[in-house]
Amino acid sequence: MPPTPSFTSSSASASVPRLVIAAPSSGSGKTTVATGLMAALAERGLAVSPHKVGPDYIDPGYHALATRRVGRNLDAYLCGPELVGPLFLHGARGCDIAVVEGVMGMFDGAAGQGELASTAHVAKLLRAPVVLVVDASSQSRSVAALVHGFVSWDPEVRVGGVILNKVASDRHEELLREGLESAGVPVLGVLRRTAQVDTPSRHLGLVPVAERRGAAVDAVAAMAAQVRGGCDLEALVALARSAGVLSCAAWDAAEVLASSPPPPLPVPVSLYTSPSPRDLL
Repeated sequence: MPPTPSFTSSSASASVPRLVIAAPSSGSGKTTVATGLMAALAERGLAVSPHKVGPDYIDPGYHALATRRVGRNLDAYLCGPELVGPLFLHGARGCDIAVVEGVMGMFDGAAGQGELASTAHVAKLLRAPVVLVVDASSQSRSVAALVHGFVSWDPEVRVGGVILNKVASDRHEELLREGLESAGVPVLGVLRRTAQVDTPSRHLGLVPVAERRGAAVDAVAAMAAQVRGGCDLEALVALARSAGVLSCAAWDAAEVLASSPPPPLPVPVSLYTSPSPRDLL
């Protein structure tokens, strides 16, 4: 088991340690790693702020089970890029560390609008290091080419490490690590190919927590066990601490309402007013 990470609380919310969990594509294991990491860090007494890129309402339910805090969305399409940082700081206020689960493949954003709302875009807005989760099944040295492509595609995105998922054996792990030495990206975790954690899916993704109750709690515990047993928590926390300081202030509802008060309510008009004498002429 990796050692328990040593940690002291951040003195300023703008410098809260944070990680973005990304992947080359959907189905690579982002939710398992992100939710398991949240739960594993929370087990060690850290206040973990959970976030999800995009409007997904299902994954944040699992994040809330893992951290006992409200899961929050970071959607640059719906809210605008300028609000991603302030909303993040609002949600992470008072926390020791934040974990942000990405969406789809790392560079997949709003259709036809470039990087907008992609995991890479949000990582840049948050000045956060990225951990790339790679489905390593059915490959060995080729994993280095895949990782190299994601690391070099956008120099403004800092991929700080890789977690290899669905690794079949010790020999398979050895081959993967040998290949990745040339990519210059540290391996921060290896998750073995095991029976899939019981997280049933349907057309929108995972089945919501509210429909699964006890089974969802068991699933989160299983994810935490996988991450706890296969990832270097100390190295992940150290990487989170390397995130850049954000220059924006935390979003504040009272301040927003004071600066942009809602329009006055319309004065109701009675449908049964008495006609004036002129109207009767």
